[in-house]
Amino acid sequence: MEILQTPVRFYPYIGGVESYVHDLSKKHVASGHNVTVVCAKSKPETDKREIVDGITVRRLASIGQIANTNITPALPKVLIKEARKADVIHTHIPTPWSADISALVGVITDTPIVVTYHNDIIGDGLADYIATAYNRTMLRLLLRTADRIIVTQADYLEDSKHLEPYAEKVRVVQNGVDVEHFHPVELESTEREQLGFSLDRPNLFFLSVLDGHHGYKGLDVLLESLARLDEIEDVVPKLLVGGGGDLHSQYKQQARKLDIDDHVEFLGRVPEEDLVSLYSGADLFVLPSKSTDQEGFGLVILEALACGTPVVTTDVVGVSDEIIANNAGQLVAIDDSDALAESIIDSLYNTVFDTEKGREICSKQYSWKANADKLEALYYEVSELSAIDSS
Repeated sequence: MEILQTPVRFYPYIGGVESYVHDLSKKHVASGHNVTVVCAKSKPETDKREIVDGITVRRLASIGQIANTNITPALPKVLIKEARKADVIHTHIPTPWSADISALVGVITDTPIVVTYHNDIIGDGLADYIATAYNRTMLRLLLRTADRIIVTQADYLEDSKHLEPYAEKVRVVQNGVDVEHFHPVELESTEREQLGFSLDRPNLFFLSVLDGHHGYKGLDVLLESLARLDEIEDVVPKLLVGGGGDLHSQYKQQARKLDIDDHVEFLGRVPEEDLVSLYSGADLFVLPSKSTDQEGFGLVILEALACGTPVVTTDVVGVSDEIIANNAGQLVAIDDSDALAESIIDSLYNTVFDTEKGREICSKQYSWKANADKLEALYYEVSELSAIDSS
């Protein structure tokens, strides 16, 4: 098949949707399909056209961002050209513009549209009014236009009021993790030091884009919990924070105000080649997500579990039930730094987790190969239906 993917950004930019599209596309290429990704350039020096892991990538210049979406003036023209060759267009929410233009192009070129609905579009203050206006207009049009709507966890159909009118088009295809790539590795002391790990105290790892659109990941709560640990514990874990973004300095300032500078190291954007080592070297991966509206799944949780690292998170993430059932980590209350501090201490010193079970969750229930196969079948389904309708 000719598959056209339209995320707002793509690898090497690191984010949940970006990782989803990258991993999924690699599996489709391995199965013999042709995948083209049309996205915004994440850096000025990025090539406009390149092949990444067998995926054809076209990167477009943007004139700014609205609601975490790069505005790319060339997108309509480029998508129309690419869509005429495609069997299916696969786009993504919560990124207006790229998703809306993709749906419009699908109508113009009579190309089936698949939308992965990662999470709701919401905001604070003025952004909330804008999000509400969008949800009542363009989002409804997008969902009405889509041939199929993908959600990554079944509960999201019940949790999102926007999806209810289109329930008959919704299909559940869970997120996946590449267990061949994400696997436990042993690190020498010098490697651990180079990555930023402490050699004489436990290490925590947190990974997210550090911007205003990803505040729901709960880094502020994690920093507050570390300050709480500094008050009550003799040995405070070291926290490695991975991720770049425009709020990088704001989180650093929060750490300074909390007087925990000595316990936190901000790594900035983490190179892909370091991710497995960082997951594997940490004693705990911590993701205290705060919003059921915005946390579509929590793919980084799967990556950590696949690397044999126990996790502390909230029941917001899509794999929370399996974490508890398989003793692969702990869940804490949302937005509760005291409870998070207690859970971190208990996880580090009192509880023995089954890391093999954690990895088993990934290989048996969240294999990208199995989920890519499900999406492949869905692509064929909508393509065949489109061919019947055209005839």
